Amino acid sequence: MMKSNNKKENVFPSHSEKNTLVKVFVKKNKTSRRNFLKWVGFSTASVALAACKGPVIKSIPYIVKPDVITPGIPTYYASTMIDSFDIGSVLVKTREGRPIKIEPNLTSKYFNTTSVRIQSSLLSLYDEERLKNPFINGNKCSWKEIDNYVMNHLEKISKIKKDIVILSSSYPSFSTKKLIQDFTNTYPTTKWITYDAISYSVALDASEKIFGIRAFPLFDLSKTELIVSFDADFLGDWSPENMAKSYVKNKNPKKSMLKHVQIESNMTLSGANADIRISKTPSDIKKILFEIYQKLFFGKRINQDKEIDKIADLIAEKGSKSVIFADGDKESYILSFLINQKIRSNALQNKFILSKESNDKKLKKFIVDLEKGKIGAILIHNTNPIYSLPFSSKIKKFLKKIPITISFSMKKDETNEIMNVLAPIPHWLESWGDTNPITNFYTLIQPTIQSLFNTRQFQESLIIWGKIPEKNYYEYLKKIWEKKIIPQSNVSSFNEALFHGFVEKKENRKNNKLTYDYQKEIHEYGIKLINSGKKVEKNFELRLYTKISIGDGHQHDNPWLQEFPDPITRTTWENYLTISSYDAKKIGLKNWYTGSGAMNGNCVNLIKNHKILIKDIPVYIQHGQGIGSIGLSFGYGQKIGKLSKICEGKNAYVVYEDFSLIQKNIQIKKTNKIHKFSCFQVQNTTVGRNLIKETDLETFLKKSKKIWNEEEKVLTHKGMLPPEKISLWEEKNNQKERNGHHFNLSIDLNACIGCGSCVISCHSENNVPVVGKEEIRKSRDMHWLRVDRYYSEKINSSKNEEEIFKNPKVSFQPIMCQHCEYAPCETVCPVGATSHGMQGQNMMSYNRCVGTRYCANNCPYKVRRFNWFNYVNNQKFDYNMNNSLGKMVLNPDVVVRTRGVMEKCSLCIQRTQFVIGIAKKENRKIKDDEFETACSISCPTNAIVFGDINEKNSQISKKIQDKRNYKLLDFLGIRPNVSYQLKVKNLK
Repeated sequence: MMKSNNKKENVFPSHSEKNTLVKVFVKKNKTSRRNFLKWVGFSTASVALAACKGPVIKSIPYIVKPDVITPGIPTYYASTMIDSFDIGSVLVKTREGRPIKIEPNLTSKYFNTTSVRIQSSLLSLYDEERLKNPFINGNKCSWKEIDNYVMNHLEKISKIKKDIVILSSSYPSFSTKKLIQDFTNTYPTTKWITYDAISYSVALDASEKIFGIRAFPLFDLSKTELIVSFDADFLGDWSPENMAKSYVKNKNPKKSMLKHVQIESNMTLSGANADIRISKTPSDIKKILFEIYQKLFFGKRINQDKEIDKIADLIAEKGSKSVIFADGDKESYILSFLINQKIRSNALQNKFILSKESNDKKLKKFIVDLEKGKIGAILIHNTNPIYSLPFSSKIKKFLKKIPITISFSMKKDETNEIMNVLAPIPHWLESWGDTNPITNFYTLIQPTIQSLFNTRQFQESLIIWGKIPEKNYYEYLKKIWEKKIIPQSNVSSFNEALFHGFVEKKENRKNNKLTYDYQKEIHEYGIKLINSGKKVEKNFELRLYTKISIGDGHQHDNPWLQEFPDPITRTTWENYLTISSYDAKKIGLKNWYTGSGAMNGNCVNLIKNHKILIKDIPVYIQHGQGIGSIGLSFGYGQKIGKLSKICEGKNAYVVYEDFSLIQKNIQIKKTNKIHKFSCFQVQNTTVGRNLIKETDLETFLKKSKKIWNEEEKVLTHKGMLPPEKISLWEEKNNQKERNGHHFNLSIDLNACIGCGSCVISCHSENNVPVVGKEEIRKSRDMHWLRVDRYYSEKINSSKNEEEIFKNPKVSFQPIMCQHCEYAPCETVCPVGATSHGMQGQNMMSYNRCVGTRYCANNCPYKVRRFNWFNYVNNQKFDYNMNNSLGKMVLNPDVVVRTRGVMEKCSLCIQRTQFVIGIAKKENRKIKDDEFETACSISCPTNAIVFGDINEKNSQISKKIQDKRNYKLLDFLGIRPNVSYQLKVKNLK
């Protein structure tokens, strides 16, 4: 449901008027419902139509309702989320002029999934710590003063022919690139340097050599039958585009089902989902890749390793239906690209991802110029080099010597502390823009709310300072698109492009003919690898990585992300050094549990070349970690920001020498400090219970369902009976099929990769509060949906627990309220607060609940949450619900719960009832895909399916009838309305 946004007359308040209003509103400590409605009543007209407005003139009273807004009805806008690390084609759900949820734009061909970071970026819009005004040398000023100050300096610098450097993260914007060219015409010494905190430079360099284009290759895994990954976490952040959706397309159990082999050091999301996982150090992984390359190209065998032979034979057997991924140095990428070319992998598309433009050589040249004093002005946009550059202290002193330094950022950070000019930029939800993230594919960014503060887009400043004739960036963007993109695209107008949020351009890219002779380079690389194998390495190899929650650290001050549990370690609010149990025992490092069930652990100093790089970093003993290797995630350790006082993370960028993800010769030394982890899940196994049913492909295909998905039966006085034939409520068993809707939810464990997108989506939709690190340690987390992670061995394995944990098999299982037909929680509630609805949902009447917690004690799934505190307007929980601006993110369709009551998943009853109401008004039948929950919408792999089982042709009905279907703890006879699809692994 998307609304096109046609341009209307100008009805907005001026910047000064708007900011005065916002200040008055934000300064209030508490916001009553009446005050909130007053604010919405005045502001909605001025903010909700921001997506298509030009210059601002005045505000209007809400009595004159904007055409695109109907109170109580959501309006959706197609846009593009982009920051220093992420990009996604999205739909923005707004209510009464406020963006309240980010959902995937499924009509888009690319970047059409929403990760936890993309969804959580919404909360950053309502961050009270955002920069609200521009500053010169620490003094608040007007934009006119900024313009005069900057233009005077730029003109002087241009005359003396010193460089004007624009330093930014990758920003694949077609219009911005043209704008910087126009800016360079005014100031000819301008240079644009791309600096990504986490560099993709080696991958782009390798691609340029092999494919002739400096861009990341686009892979489609939907027809792939074999993936062999060499330390590439392709389900994480290895590829700039999320690959999960195409990864699961061939995961349905059949003879040609995808087989995934992962060779890695850290336990990653990709490794956790692999059919076969091999744990090695990064150096060993490089050698294995080179040996497989040698065998496939020349038939040579350097090592008599049967494991390597088996992988090479598998690749040769599957041929073009195989794909090879590799991460690490440039040569690893080159080897993987060459193997893919050799086998003519069908996963390689004739398209490239253009969203990453890192160039280490240009950055190093910039550092040299900085030291030599060649730079007269620097404009830093959306990046924080003082925090993320490994040699930041070195450049800090040189930046201070530059005559004028300008920072374009949303918040205070380590870099803009030393800048002359702070030019605050709006959030992406307040901005115009475009991107060109894929070959021939373009997207648009449009504002869904008027700027909340006195901010200005980076491009708008360039237009003014560069004396470019267009009045504003919107006009510039529209003109460029109407001239350069729309005529060659699949749409006829700019407004149509805005409606869809993306366009495809009709042009063909010619393949470059390359003369690059790679054999000499690869030969020298091989000799180096062989010689390095002769050395006995006593110290550790450190593998740096990104967490799904924090990424490069751009959104470190986001409470949703800090409290999101890591899929593998299940910890929040921190990073840590991962180490194998074998290495931990040698050094005397431990994790242990306190009497309250919380986890503690030892800390170490991280040392290289006898120098302590990081002090007192906590150690997490990670099952499956490669022996001789350790892992550390980026994105933590910032000193500025409200949450930096709570989060005890360490800055991994100080170890990121030469932008290499693998650092050798690392030592660790145990310290006396004890770290208190905030861990969601401390139980690593199912303790023999059959919670996650799984089997191997051969058994699934050749044997009866009774073998691999046995129906659970209960011993009764009538003999062994299936649970559905046993009930305390006999009258219900004889009841005829219910009329109307009956909702069920199905989760395919073969498709669930554990990414957690559903968790944040649920958080956003249902106003779930953030409780903080200390409450997590007390097991008082409030998530309505959790994704449990369990370790196990191969099916029917006889290994003991210690052997299993050396290289465990990993399974993920999303758990929410199971909405049981005969719910144990309902029978024990003394006040009737929890009851069962006619549509299959377990209901909660918050006003009736007195917090006895009998329901929680009687729930076998442990999915009910008790409110220990009022999280709203409570200084102890100083997150988004503790300030007026943060509350703007709340969904008005879902009540904010208070202290002393229970809460849980409602299967998004507000969404189902909305769909039913709309269909009744329109006097029509509801379509199958109209019923959705927050988790089903956001799931990138479509593992979660929701719908009406009384509609026999619905997708959910087919899932329920599937032979892989089972219900969790079905033997209890409580008949849950949530079911699971058994997991099948391709082990042969």
